This record gives sequence, structure tokens and C-alpha cells, in this order.
Amino acid sequence: MVFLNLLTFGLWGKLGRLTHYAVDAVLISTILAGMRRSTGLTFNTERVSFGETKEANKWIEKYLGVGEWVMDQSVAIAGSSGWFHRTR
Repeated sequence: MVFLNLLTFGLWGKLGRLTHYAVDAVLISTILAGMRRSTGLTFNTERVSFGETKEANKWIEKYLGVGEWVMDQSVAIAGSSGWFHRTR
């Protein structure tokens, strides 16, 4: 294992850490999507400002859109399985 680590310059550990952070970011975005759907509370992207460009707001909207997509897919999969049923 040490030899493999030397050959890849320790990239396996860095790749695992990057994957962990990416999954955590998607989970946070999905939690925010669930909050928006269940309570109506939304993240105020206008309060985030990095200078005069609106590029940061565009990236935040895309990030929140990933959470919406994950939430949609999760609801679709749960709804088509036999493990869940709708009560309302």
C-alpha cells in the first residue's frame, strides 16, 4: 500500500477527501431544498455579495438547484418503491 501511495503521490487520500466534501455539499443543498419545500423558507442569495458581479449568485443558484434535483429524484424513487405510501 505504501508503494501504491508513493506511485500516486498520495492522491487516493486527497480524492477520498474531495469526494467526502462533495457529498457533504450535496447533502446540505438537499436539506435546504427540503426546508424550502416543507416550510417555504428560502436561502437569500442577494445577501451574498462578492463585489459587484452577480457570478457568485449564479453559482449559488446552481448549487441550490442540485439540491432540488436530488430531492426530486429521491421523492420519485421513494414514491415508486413499495416501502413508502402517501398520507396526504
